[in-house]
Amino acid sequence: QVQLVESGGGLVQAGGSLRLSCAASGRTSSSYAMGWFRQAPGKERKFVARISWSGGSIYYADFVKGRFTIYIDNAKNTVYLQMNMLKPEDTAVYYCAADRSLVAVTTTPSYWGQGTQVTVSS
Repeated sequence: QVQLVESGGGLVQAGGSLRLSCAASGRTSSSYAMGWFRQAPGKERKFVARISWSGGSIYYADFVKGRFTIYIDNAKNTVYLQMNMLKPEDTAVYYCAADRSLVAVTTTPSYWGQGTQVTVSS
């Protein structure tokens, strides 16, 4: 079992920045991949970004490329999502995810966090 706890959400003006954190505990290891998803009100949950545990493999959804950065601190078992140039359409609940598969972590992860709200005002 893997437990994931997100933090760092909040209210920010358009053009601003936020950094989300996801602390992983339990059976975490170098074989896990970590990801971020988001879900806006009334919409489906969407993949945002993912990273291998080593940090050597990173992949982003097109709509965040150039604005968001995912990175990992293995010593702290924590993955981060640095979000810059935020837009009102980035408003959503952001979820951390984990899976042993780099592919599955972008589609149907085995583990989810509880989510953290990000609201971007115009």
